[in-house]
Amino acid sequence: MEIVTSIAPLLLALIMLGLGLELTINDFKRVLQTPKDFLVGFFCQIVLLPIIAFGLIKFLNTPIEIAIGVMIIAAAPGGVTSNVLTKFANGDVALSISLTAVVSLISVISVPFIVFTSIELLNYDLASNSISMFSIAIKMFLVVTLPVIIGMLIRRFATNFVDTKIKLIQNISVILFIVALFGAIYQELDNVRFYFLQAGKITLILNILMMFLGYMFAKFFASGTPQKKSIALETGLQNGTLAIFVATQLFNDVTFTIPSATYALIMFGTSLIFVGLLRKKDLLNPYS
Repeated sequence: MEIVTSIAPLLLALIMLGLGLELTINDFKRVLQTPKDFLVGFFCQIVLLPIIAFGLIKFLNTPIEIAIGVMIIAAAPGGVTSNVLTKFANGDVALSISLTAVVSLISVISVPFIVFTSIELLNYDLASNSISMFSIAIKMFLVVTLPVIIGMLIRRFATNFVDTKIKLIQNISVILFIVALFGAIYQELDNVRFYFLQAGKITLILNILMMFLGYMFAKFFASGTPQKKSIALETGLQNGTLAIFVATQLFNDVTFTIPSATYALIMFGTSLIFVGLLRKKDLLNPYS
Protein backbone atom coordinates (compact mmCIF):
# COMPACT_ATOMS: atom_id res chain seq x y z
CA MET A 1 0.00 0.00 0.00
CA GLU A 2 2.91 2.33 0.67
CA ILE A 3 3.89 2.22 -3.01
CA VAL A 4 0.53 3.53 -4.21
CA THR A 5 0.13 6.02 -1.36
CA SER A 6 3.50 7.67 -1.98
CA ILE A 7 3.58 7.59 -5.78
CA ALA A 8 -0.08 8.16 -6.74
CA PRO A 9 -0.20 11.92 -5.94
CA LEU A 10 2.99 12.67 -7.87
CA LEU A 11 1.94 10.41 -10.72
CA LEU A 12 -1.50 11.98 -10.99
CA ALA A 13 -0.03 15.49 -10.88
CA LEU A 14 2.35 14.60 -13.75
CA ILE A 15 -0.48 13.18 -15.84
CA MET A 16 -2.65 16.24 -15.27
CA LEU A 17 0.31 18.52 -16.02
CA GLY A 18 0.70 16.65 -19.31
CA LEU A 19 -2.99 17.19 -20.03
CA GLY A 20 -2.62 20.90 -19.33
CA LEU A 21 0.34 21.09 -21.71
CA GLU A 22 -1.96 19.89 -24.50
CA LEU A 23 -4.74 22.39 -23.77
CA THR A 24 -5.42 25.91 -24.98
CA ILE A 25 -8.21 28.32 -24.16
CA ASN A 26 -9.84 27.34 -27.47
CA ASP A 27 -10.58 23.89 -26.05
CA PHE A 28 -12.88 25.54 -23.54
CA LYS A 29 -14.36 28.04 -26.01
CA ARG A 30 -15.36 25.10 -28.19
CA VAL A 31 -17.74 23.95 -25.47
CA LEU A 32 -19.73 27.16 -25.84
CA GLN A 33 -19.56 27.10 -29.63
CA THR A 34 -20.93 23.53 -29.97
CA PRO A 35 -22.70 22.85 -26.67
CA LYS A 36 -25.03 20.07 -27.86
CA ASP A 37 -22.41 17.36 -28.38
CA PHE A 38 -20.53 18.38 -25.26
CA LEU A 39 -23.65 18.19 -23.10
CA VAL A 40 -24.45 14.70 -24.44
CA GLY A 41 -20.95 13.48 -23.55
CA PHE A 42 -21.05 15.30 -20.22
CA PHE A 43 -24.35 13.65 -19.28
CA CYS A 44 -23.10 10.18 -20.25
CA GLN A 45 -19.96 10.53 -18.13
CA ILE A 46 -21.18 12.46 -15.10
CA VAL A 47 -24.73 11.11 -14.74
CA LEU A 48 -25.25 7.92 -16.76
CA LEU A 49 -21.97 6.16 -15.87
CA PRO A 50 -22.37 6.37 -12.05
CA ILE A 51 -26.04 5.33 -12.27
CA ILE A 52 -25.22 2.27 -14.39
CA ALA A 53 -22.30 1.38 -12.09
CA PHE A 54 -24.51 1.56 -9.00
CA GLY A 55 -27.18 -0.54 -10.72
CA LEU A 56 -24.61 -3.23 -11.58
CA ILE A 57 -23.35 -3.26 -7.99
CA LYS A 58 -26.85 -3.97 -6.71
CA PHE A 59 -27.69 -6.46 -9.46
CA LEU A 60 -24.48 -8.48 -8.97
CA ASN A 61 -24.59 -8.19 -5.16
CA THR A 62 -21.01 -6.91 -5.16
CA PRO A 63 -18.99 -7.01 -1.87
CA ILE A 64 -18.85 -3.60 -0.22
CA GLU A 65 -15.12 -2.96 -0.76
CA ILE A 66 -15.35 -3.79 -4.46
CA ALA A 67 -18.63 -1.87 -4.78
CA ILE A 68 -17.10 1.34 -3.42
CA GLY A 69 -14.05 0.83 -5.61
CA VAL A 70 -16.32 0.51 -8.66
CA MET A 71 -18.09 3.75 -7.77
CA ILE A 72 -14.74 5.51 -7.43
CA ILE A 73 -13.66 4.51 -10.96
CA ALA A 74 -17.15 5.36 -12.25
CA ALA A 75 -16.83 8.85 -10.75
CA ALA A 76 -13.42 9.46 -12.36
CA PRO A 77 -13.20 11.63 -15.48
CA GLY A 78 -11.86 10.41 -18.80
CA GLY A 79 -8.11 10.27 -19.32
CA VAL A 80 -5.77 11.30 -22.11
CA THR A 81 -5.97 7.75 -23.51
CA SER A 82 -9.48 8.51 -24.76
CA ASN A 83 -8.13 11.44 -26.78
CA VAL A 84 -5.52 9.26 -28.51
CA LEU A 85 -7.96 6.43 -29.27
CA THR A 86 -10.56 8.89 -30.54
CA LYS A 87 -8.02 10.02 -33.11
CA PHE A 88 -7.35 6.40 -34.17
CA ALA A 89 -11.10 5.82 -34.45
CA ASN A 90 -11.53 8.88 -36.72
CA GLY A 91 -13.69 10.48 -34.06
CA ASP A 92 -14.12 14.10 -33.01
CA VAL A 93 -10.78 14.69 -31.27
CA ALA A 94 -11.63 18.29 -30.38
CA LEU A 95 -14.79 17.15 -28.59
CA SER A 96 -12.84 14.42 -26.78
CA ILE A 97 -10.22 16.90 -25.56
CA SER A 98 -12.89 19.36 -24.44
CA LEU A 99 -14.73 16.67 -22.48
CA THR A 100 -11.53 15.41 -20.86
CA ALA A 101 -10.46 18.93 -19.94
CA VAL A 102 -13.75 20.20 -18.51
CA VAL A 103 -14.74 17.01 -16.69
CA SER A 104 -11.23 16.73 -15.23
CA LEU A 105 -11.37 20.29 -13.91
CA ILE A 106 -14.80 19.89 -12.32
CA SER A 107 -13.85 16.47 -10.91
CA VAL A 108 -12.64 18.33 -7.83
CA ILE A 109 -16.37 18.68 -7.06
CA SER A 110 -18.04 15.83 -8.96
CA VAL A 111 -15.80 12.97 -7.78
CA PRO A 112 -16.11 13.63 -4.01
CA PHE A 113 -19.86 14.17 -4.41
CA ILE A 114 -20.46 10.92 -6.34
CA VAL A 115 -18.12 8.87 -4.14
CA PHE A 116 -19.42 10.10 -0.79
CA THR A 117 -23.04 9.82 -1.95
CA SER A 118 -22.38 6.24 -3.05
CA ILE A 119 -20.72 5.39 0.27
CA GLU A 120 -23.76 6.73 2.09
CA LEU A 121 -26.20 4.80 -0.14
CA LEU A 122 -24.17 1.62 0.40
CA ASN A 123 -24.34 2.18 4.18
CA TYR A 124 -20.59 2.07 4.67
CA ASP A 125 -19.25 3.81 7.78
CA LEU A 126 -16.44 6.24 6.96
CA ALA A 127 -16.31 7.77 10.43
CA SER A 128 -13.17 5.87 11.41
CA ASN A 129 -11.29 7.31 8.42
CA SER A 130 -11.62 10.91 9.66
CA ILE A 131 -11.77 12.29 6.14
CA SER A 132 -14.38 14.58 4.62
CA MET A 133 -15.66 15.51 1.18
CA PHE A 134 -14.04 18.93 1.59
CA SER A 135 -10.61 17.52 2.41
CA ILE A 136 -10.71 15.20 -0.62
CA ALA A 137 -11.76 18.15 -2.80
CA ILE A 138 -8.79 20.19 -1.56
CA LYS A 139 -6.35 17.35 -2.23
CA MET A 140 -7.83 16.83 -5.70
CA PHE A 141 -7.47 20.52 -6.46
CA LEU A 142 -3.78 20.34 -5.62
CA VAL A 143 -3.04 17.24 -7.73
CA VAL A 144 -5.63 17.64 -10.51
CA THR A 145 -6.80 21.20 -11.14
CA LEU A 146 -3.63 23.09 -10.22
CA PRO A 147 -1.29 20.98 -12.44
CA VAL A 148 -3.68 21.45 -15.39
CA ILE A 149 -3.61 25.22 -14.92
CA ILE A 150 0.18 25.20 -14.59
CA GLY A 151 0.46 23.07 -17.74
CA MET A 152 -1.71 25.51 -19.69
CA LEU A 153 0.39 28.45 -18.49
CA ILE A 154 3.60 26.68 -19.51
CA ARG A 155 2.14 26.00 -22.96
CA ARG A 156 1.07 29.63 -23.27
CA PHE A 157 4.47 31.11 -22.40
CA ALA A 158 6.93 28.34 -23.35
CA THR A 159 5.72 26.65 -26.51
CA ASN A 160 9.16 25.31 -27.43
CA PHE A 161 9.54 23.71 -24.02
CA VAL A 162 6.18 21.99 -24.44
CA ASP A 163 7.12 20.60 -27.85
CA THR A 164 10.32 19.04 -26.52
CA LYS A 165 9.18 17.79 -23.11
CA ILE A 166 5.53 16.72 -23.35
CA LYS A 167 6.24 13.23 -24.70
CA LEU A 168 8.85 12.66 -22.00
CA ILE A 169 6.39 13.64 -19.26
CA GLN A 170 3.69 11.37 -20.70
CA ASN A 171 6.08 8.42 -20.99
CA ILE A 172 7.33 8.86 -17.42
CA SER A 173 3.78 9.02 -16.07
CA VAL A 174 2.81 5.81 -17.89
CA ILE A 175 5.87 3.98 -16.53
CA LEU A 176 5.19 5.20 -12.98
CA PHE A 177 1.56 4.13 -13.26
CA ILE A 178 2.54 0.61 -14.32
CA VAL A 179 5.14 0.34 -11.54
CA ALA A 180 2.71 1.61 -8.89
CA LEU A 181 -0.13 -0.58 -10.12
CA PHE A 182 1.74 -3.88 -10.28
CA GLY A 183 3.86 -3.04 -7.23
CA ALA A 184 0.76 -2.56 -5.10
CA ILE A 185 -0.86 -5.74 -6.38
CA TYR A 186 2.29 -7.79 -5.76
CA GLN A 187 2.69 -6.30 -2.30
CA GLU A 188 -0.79 -7.46 -1.28
CA LEU A 189 -1.08 -10.49 -3.58
CA ASP A 190 -2.42 -12.92 -0.98
CA ASN A 191 -5.16 -10.51 0.04
CA VAL A 192 -6.27 -9.22 -3.34
CA ARG A 193 -6.25 -12.29 -5.62
CA PHE A 194 -9.81 -13.25 -4.68
CA TYR A 195 -11.08 -9.66 -4.96
CA PHE A 196 -9.24 -9.20 -8.24
CA LEU A 197 -11.29 -12.02 -9.75
CA GLN A 198 -14.50 -10.56 -8.37
CA ALA A 199 -13.71 -7.04 -9.56
CA GLY A 200 -12.80 -8.24 -13.03
CA LYS A 201 -16.34 -9.38 -13.79
CA ILE A 202 -18.14 -6.17 -12.87
CA THR A 203 -15.50 -3.86 -14.33
CA LEU A 204 -15.51 -5.75 -17.64
CA ILE A 205 -19.30 -5.52 -17.85
CA LEU A 206 -19.28 -1.86 -16.87
CA ASN A 207 -16.60 -0.93 -19.39
CA ILE A 208 -18.20 -2.67 -22.37
CA LEU A 209 -21.71 -1.58 -21.41
CA MET A 210 -20.71 2.09 -21.07
CA MET A 211 -18.97 2.24 -24.45
CA PHE A 212 -22.07 0.71 -26.03
CA LEU A 213 -24.52 2.95 -24.15
CA GLY A 214 -22.41 6.03 -24.81
CA TYR A 215 -22.41 5.25 -28.53
CA MET A 216 -26.16 4.54 -28.65
CA PHE A 217 -27.07 7.57 -26.54
CA ALA A 218 -24.96 9.78 -28.83
CA LYS A 219 -26.57 8.12 -31.87
CA PHE A 220 -29.89 9.67 -30.89
CA PHE A 221 -28.72 13.01 -29.50
CA ALA A 222 -25.29 13.93 -30.92
CA SER A 223 -24.70 15.56 -34.29
CA GLY A 224 -22.78 12.90 -36.24
CA THR A 225 -20.69 9.72 -36.39
CA PRO A 226 -17.37 11.30 -35.27
CA GLN A 227 -19.15 12.65 -32.21
CA LYS A 228 -20.65 9.23 -31.42
CA LYS A 229 -17.19 7.68 -31.42
CA SER A 230 -15.77 10.41 -29.20
CA ILE A 231 -18.57 10.22 -26.65
CA ALA A 232 -18.46 6.40 -26.53
CA LEU A 233 -14.73 6.38 -25.79
CA GLU A 234 -14.96 9.22 -23.27
CA THR A 235 -17.71 7.33 -21.46
CA GLY A 236 -15.84 4.02 -21.42
CA LEU A 237 -12.27 5.14 -20.68
CA GLN A 238 -11.64 6.53 -17.20
CA ASN A 239 -8.66 8.06 -15.43
CA GLY A 240 -7.55 5.03 -13.41
CA THR A 241 -4.72 6.94 -11.74
CA LEU A 242 -7.12 9.52 -10.33
CA ALA A 243 -9.42 6.75 -9.07
CA ILE A 244 -6.52 4.98 -7.36
CA PHE A 245 -5.45 8.27 -5.78
CA VAL A 246 -8.95 8.86 -4.36
CA ALA A 247 -9.18 5.27 -3.07
CA THR A 248 -5.84 5.51 -1.27
CA GLN A 249 -6.81 8.83 0.31
CA LEU A 250 -10.04 7.37 1.66
CA PHE A 251 -8.97 3.88 2.69
CA ASN A 252 -5.84 2.25 4.05
CA ASP A 253 -6.74 -0.96 2.23
CA VAL A 254 -5.53 -1.89 -1.25
CA THR A 255 -8.76 -3.82 -1.88
CA PHE A 256 -10.58 -0.56 -2.63
CA THR A 257 -8.11 0.17 -5.46
CA ILE A 258 -8.61 -3.19 -7.18
CA PRO A 259 -11.61 -2.14 -9.34
CA SER A 260 -9.61 0.84 -10.62
CA ALA A 261 -6.67 -1.44 -11.41
CA THR A 262 -8.78 -4.06 -13.18
CA TYR A 263 -10.71 -1.39 -15.07
CA ALA A 264 -7.48 0.26 -16.21
CA LEU A 265 -6.16 -3.06 -17.52
CA ILE A 266 -9.42 -4.15 -19.12
CA MET A 267 -10.25 -0.87 -20.84
CA PHE A 268 -7.06 -0.91 -22.94
CA GLY A 269 -8.00 -4.25 -24.49
CA THR A 270 -11.72 -3.57 -24.96
CA SER A 271 -11.16 -0.06 -26.31
CA LEU A 272 -8.70 -1.31 -28.92
CA ILE A 273 -11.26 -3.90 -30.07
CA PHE A 274 -13.94 -1.19 -30.08
CA VAL A 275 -11.77 1.16 -32.16
CA GLY A 276 -10.99 -1.70 -34.57
CA LEU A 277 -14.70 -2.36 -35.04
CA LEU A 278 -15.35 1.35 -35.66
CA ARG A 279 -12.59 1.55 -38.25
CA LYS A 280 -13.90 -1.60 -39.97
CA LYS A 281 -17.36 -0.06 -40.07
CA ASP A 282 -15.89 3.09 -41.66
CA LEU A 283 -14.30 0.98 -44.41
CA LEU A 284 -17.55 -0.86 -45.10
CA ASN A 285 -19.70 2.25 -44.86
CA PRO A 286 -17.50 5.24 -45.77
CA TYR A 287 -20.45 7.62 -46.09
CA SER A 288 -22.28 6.66 -42.90
